[in-house]
Amino acid sequence: MPGSQERATIRDITLAPQGQKKIDWVAHHMPVLNQLRREFEEKLPFVGKKVTICLHLEAKTAYLAKTIQAGGAEVTVVASNPLSTQDDVVAALVQGGIRAHAWHGATAEEYHKHLQLALDFEPDYLIDDGGDLVSTIHRERRELLAKVKGGAEETTTGILRLRAMDRDDELGFPMIAVNDADCKYLFDNRYGTGQSVWDGIMRTTNLVVAGKTVVVAGYGWCGKGVAMRAKGLGARVIVTEINPIKANEAWMDGFEVSPMLDAARKGDVFVTVTGNKDVITAEHFPVMKPGAILCNAGHFDVEVNGVELARLAVTRREVRPNIEEFVLADGRQIYLLAEGRLVNLAAGDGHPAEVMDMTFALQALSLRYLVEHTGDLGNHVYSVPTEIDRRVAKLRLASLGLSIDSLSEDQEKYLAAWHA
Repeated sequence: MPGSQERATIRDITLAPQGQKKIDWVAHHMPVLNQLRREFEEKLPFVGKKVTICLHLEAKTAYLAKTIQAGGAEVTVVASNPLSTQDDVVAALVQGGIRAHAWHGATAEEYHKHLQLALDFEPDYLIDDGGDLVSTIHRERRELLAKVKGGAEETTTGILRLRAMDRDDELGFPMIAVNDADCKYLFDNRYGTGQSVWDGIMRTTNLVVAGKTVVVAGYGWCGKGVAMRAKGLGARVIVTEINPIKANEAWMDGFEVSPMLDAARKGDVFVTVTGNKDVITAEHFPVMKPGAILCNAGHFDVEVNGVELARLAVTRREVRPNIEEFVLADGRQIYLLAEGRLVNLAAGDGHPAEVMDMTFALQALSLRYLVEHTGDLGNHVYSVPTEIDRRVAKLRLASLGLSIDSLSEDQEKYLAAWHA
């Protein structure tokens, strides 16, 4: 019942030492978050606050949770994807005093129960991924609307949902759109997704990328990164888009552009990165090459329509971990990676630590901003304040030993003047 709180719903606490090693490794490569942790330990901005974090539960997320805990918060974590949870990392968090409700491979029913348990914590603030916590509160736990004072959202998909709620005047507390910050999408979405998607694909398939035709669905910042890395690995790249501006950009970046039905006939590997459903469907499967490999890098497992693929198949089986083979009536095999879930996390370790250092620094500072401005913000979606975005960039440069120029007083006056 609300108000009660189990400390942990996890797979195996004895895995904690293994998970702690993973956390220690990424902490060594996250200097910006280390700086913030030192500040939080000194100033304790989250004392007396309860924070629930719904993210992919692996080592980098764990270090974010520990950083917020170091600032005085009581912290509960819950998974945003059942296949990306690393049970050893979750065990290490619990051993370190953080509540957790998650395990790898959770069923839909277990996943929903874990979300409910995390919300039984009655948090003051949220860090969300894909809007799972926010939507659950608004649909099923409305008694918490008076308790939650604000949150921050990690993903493009989640922000789309939040803006729809804001537009319909349904949002019950302020949310900060971390995904839209420059230090998030320019680095996390582009370089992080670009590298981690191919890490996941190559680790799972053990196949060469060079010489293959890769179809990238969606040319947002994540799609740009996936296409750029595919090209660097020696692939021929086709981009599919619905936005004429982004399609022009992909063409001028050197990629072929075509509708998905045409690309379906040519592709060896397909990566969906749109945030929408039914990007690859029963219309496309019948024209694909034998051995086509399908995977998704969008938040939800709806971009490749696995239900329609299964309906067309005469047999299906797991041929390697995270690879399912669907044999069609004419004998062609189509392979789906990681059940159509996020391939970089369900079949890999996610984004590199140095990239997530910047994103999670934004999350930590956005959370502090919410605490400092509680009661000042309406129930809307807000951008990350520019000063936070700039501070993360400066901390990152400092950690690299880099410095940049600054404007002189005369230059500032020149830029501020409208006359010659």
